[in-house]
Amino acid sequence: MLATLYESFWKAEYWLPPGYTWADLEDSDDITYPHPKDLLAVVPLTFVLLVIRYGSERIIGLPLSRAMGVRDPRRIKATPNPILESFFQTQNKKPEKDDLSHLASQCSLSVRQIQCWFRRRRNQERPLMSKKFSESCWRFLFYSTSFLDGLFVFYNETWFGKPETVWDGYPKQPLQPAIYWWYLLELSFYFSLLLTLSYDVKRKDFKEQVVHHFVAVTLILFSYSANFVHIGALVLLLHDVSDIFMEACKMLIYTKWRLARDTMFILFAMVFFICRLILFPIKVLHTTYYAFLTNYQVFFGYYFANVLLMVLQGLNAFWFFLILRMFCKLLSDGQVKNDVRSDTEEQDTSDEQLEMRQQKSGKLRSNDAIDIRARGGLKASPACH
Repeated sequence: MLATLYESFWKAEYWLPPGYTWADLEDSDDITYPHPKDLLAVVPLTFVLLVIRYGSERIIGLPLSRAMGVRDPRRIKATPNPILESFFQTQNKKPEKDDLSHLASQCSLSVRQIQCWFRRRRNQERPLMSKKFSESCWRFLFYSTSFLDGLFVFYNETWFGKPETVWDGYPKQPLQPAIYWWYLLELSFYFSLLLTLSYDVKRKDFKEQVVHHFVAVTLILFSYSANFVHIGALVLLLHDVSDIFMEACKMLIYTKWRLARDTMFILFAMVFFICRLILFPIKVLHTTYYAFLTNYQVFFGYYFANVLLMVLQGLNAFWFFLILRMFCKLLSDGQVKNDVRSDTEEQDTSDEQLEMRQQKSGKLRSNDAIDIRARGGLKASPACH
């Protein structure tokens, strides 16, 4: 049964144009072709990247965040309460008015105290600024490295200037070692992101990010197995360059460097628009939809790859819509306040911090009053005359 499913899955007509079989892609003495089994190296490399990420966030990200002025807000922890904790975990993190009254009667607390508890408990789950910065720092380093790898691959190629040449000799296109390692690096990175979804900073576009990661992994796996690596390399290059600016912009948002972050946001928006909404359709979508048909007959892999590319382009359009909203806020407010992949990022400044500031202010006023009374007492004292 399993053997039959395996053979059916790897039928050449699903993966290769009509007239070609897997035998045509067998390695010779001097020529190597992509083989799905090559990607098994992704398994150990994924865990290597996780270790590198863990180290870079702590060795580079955290010290750099402190050096750039990133400060984590002080937060008051919610008092342990089994009833409220159970409601928080299983039902709702933002209870309605009726729930608040019911919980208040259960816990013998006031509604205001229940509201305060849930605010504090929600704040505990919000990621700290230093964590956000460190995560963006790691991704900035990765995308920069990956983009440089891509430039090395494209240095002597015509695929960017003449994208139709990606199909020259297809599917019997030899595999370049640089492309193989680039694919391994990118695939390992996206696998690592899927493994750490529950630990990474969650933003408003979390669902879209999950879809993107699955589409990216599927595209990389399929394009390598079907020897679409040349067009796949072009997709990676056009997406990595805008991600560099995005992560740099996010780091500057966390540092509160207003001029630098606004400038970087404008650069990011321009690069994103040019690379993903202009060059990607022209260089990739047009090439895969039309240039391919001039020399080859369609097959399942053609339709499958184009559907995934259109999903990817749909996500790009969605994210650019969010970028436009932020750009409008930049024009109206005069500054960028939120994360570029979210319409409204949760604020780390909580009501409790406001209370703490009010308490601190109250203490200062109390100290001032004591000081004034002390001075008045000194003036009234006979020893002062």
